[in-house]
This record gives sequence, C-alpha cells and structure tokens, in this order.
Amino acid sequence: MSARLNFAPGSTLTVATAALATVIAFAILWGVVTLFQSRGAPMERLAAAERACAQYVYLSERQACMNEWLAASQPRIVALETQSAGTSTTKQ
Repeated sequence: MSARLNFAPGSTLTVATAALATVIAFAILWGVVTLFQSRGAPMERLAAAERACAQYVYLSERQACMNEWLAASQPRIVALETQSAGTSTTKQ
C-alpha cells in the first residue's frame, strides 16, 4: 500500500490558474480606469461651474447659475447639410 498524499495539483494547472486570474484582474482594472476617464470630463465641468457660481448665497440661485453655466459650456455638435445639387455645404 502506498500512502501518498497528493494535495498539490500539477504545475501546469497552477500556472494556468494564475494566468487566468491575472487576465481577470487586468480586465477589471481596465474597466474601472475606463469608467473614471469617461466620467472625468463632466465632473470637471461641474467643478468649474461650482467655482464660477460661488458668489451666490442662496442655493436656488447657485443651482440656476450652475445650470446656465453648464448649458453654455455644453459642447456644440455642428451638422453639415449637403444639398442634392452639390452647390454648397452649410453649417448650422
């Protein structure tokens, strides 16, 4: 009778598991970094609006100022309209 205990799996399985854990960790890290970068610009504009409207004492006035400031700083999307005759391109 051979009483051999085999607690440790093979080294191939250990390396494969470590590699999979590393890939999962990097995927989670990439997702978090992407979310922070995509949410950074709106928060930056909000902080600038708070600084621009700091002189207002009442909360309602400050919020109205911030809403106006944010609306004014909203990026504009300019659509190009082409005519079927091909004479000109106008920006609106």
